Amino acid sequence: MKAQKMQSTPIKIGTRGSKLALAQAYETRQRLMEAHGLTENRFEIVAIQTTGDMIQDRPLSEAGGKGLFTKEIEEALLDGRIDLAVHSSKDMPTYLPDGLEMVTFLPREDVRDAFISRKYGSLAEMPEGAVVGTSSLRRQAMVKKIRPDLDVVMYRGNVQTRLMKLEQGVADATLLACAGLRRLGEAEVITSAIDVDDFLPAVGQGAIGIETRVGDERILELLGAIHHRDTERALACERAFLGALDGSCRTPIAGLARIDGDSLTFSGLVLMPDGSAHFDVVEEGAVIDAQNIGLRAADALRAKAGAAFFEAVLAASH
Repeated sequence: MKAQKMQSTPIKIGTRGSKLALAQAYETRQRLMEAHGLTENRFEIVAIQTTGDMIQDRPLSEAGGKGLFTKEIEEALLDGRIDLAVHSSKDMPTYLPDGLEMVTFLPREDVRDAFISRKYGSLAEMPEGAVVGTSSLRRQAMVKKIRPDLDVVMYRGNVQTRLMKLEQGVADATLLACAGLRRLGEAEVITSAIDVDDFLPAVGQGAIGIETRVGDERILELLGAIHHRDTERALACERAFLGALDGSCRTPIAGLARIDGDSLTFSGLVLMPDGSAHFDVVEEGAVIDAQNIGLRAADALRAKAGAAFFEAVLAASH
């Protein structure tokens, strides 16, 4: 689709207003410009403050979970104030509102978690009783699983706020997504990247997802040129796994689908919030069967862990 075919009004890209969210919106705009020979003035970036951005005094799991980062943006999409919405895929609820779909994904960035500290080189180097700051139940649980002797504290805020808190000594170390730091041009702050075999990432970590109105052919045609099929398939698997486990911000769940040619390998993990117990699963299959692989992994993990484990997880996270 060339510029002359586009409508004269700018294409409105909705996003959260943080530096990282805006960087993801700019990347989306740049890819669309290059794919279609469009100039920057053919787009308008619309920053929307979400409920999740406004809540800074408590973990999101206590306030309502992932949808807090998408609700206001999705309302703008549904009522036509924006044409598409750019999200961090790991922030997306498992189920989207009626009338919306997420069918476009950009090539996935580094999926690993970053260990960041001014004092220590890795989690293994931290002394007993040292403090790790994170707002993620998954990261909290995985830190406690690996190092039950460390103290994990709630640590909200955007990337810049979390790094500032580290400088202020609120914690001895923190964990952030490598992908976000790389997109911000701040990869140099990473002390060490943690191997996914040691620290499984969040479902969707490192992937930018683009949400649209169902049946909006003009926008879907526009986005088709920048869509990355392997990222879509990996996330179809991961999100099926999460959905089948009723994954929310109250349940520490990790999952990663890795694609090699026509094959897909999925690794999944569920933990107690304090890391005291966990169960993992690995499922393999053809990449075209991505969603079913995620569902099979969820079934296998649920059978392995048993109902009592999931009831205990929910009880511990309330």
